[in-house]
Amino acid sequence: MRDFRIGQGFDVHRFDANRPLVLCGVELDGEPGLAGHSDADVALHAVTDAVFGAVSAGDIGSHFPPSDPHLKDAASARFLSSALAQAGDAGWSVVNCDLTLIGERPRIAPVRERLRAALAELLDIGIDRVSVKATTTEGLGFTGRGEGLAAMAVVLLSRESST
Repeated sequence: MRDFRIGQGFDVHRFDANRPLVLCGVELDGEPGLAGHSDADVALHAVTDAVFGAVSAGDIGSHFPPSDPHLKDAASARFLSSALAQAGDAGWSVVNCDLTLIGERPRIAPVRERLRAALAELLDIGIDRVSVKATTTEGLGFTGRGEGLAAMAVVLLSRESST
C-alpha cells in the first residue's frame, strides 16, 4: 500500500530590470528579472515550499533565510534539491507537479516546454508529470500592474506505507 501527501506552495517577487529572469532554473532573455536575495526564481520557490509542505517541514524561509549572506544570488535549484533530499530521506518521492505562474509577463507559452523539461529534470520525474501554466489577473493588483510575478505550485508525493 502507498501513502500520499499533497503540498502547496506560493511565492511572489517584484520585477527588477537589473537582474536576469530565471524561472524553473531557466534564464529567459529579454525579460526583466525578479528582485530577491537568491536568484528569485519564483517558480522554484513555490515548488520548494510545496515539497516542504507535503512533508510538514516548514517553509523555504525557515530553511534558507534571506538574511543568510551565503545565499546571496544562490540558484533556487539548490533549495529545491535540499527539499527533495529531505523528502527522499523520509522515503517520499514526487509523483507529479502542477505549477501556475501569475502575471502579465513574461509570456509563458513560447517557453512552456523548456520550463516543463527543466522542472521535470530537477524533480527527477517524467515531463508528462509536470504541468506549467500561466494566467493574468486581468490588470488587477500588483501582477496586473506589471510590478511582479507570482507562482503557485502543488506537488503529490508518495511512499510505501509502513503498515
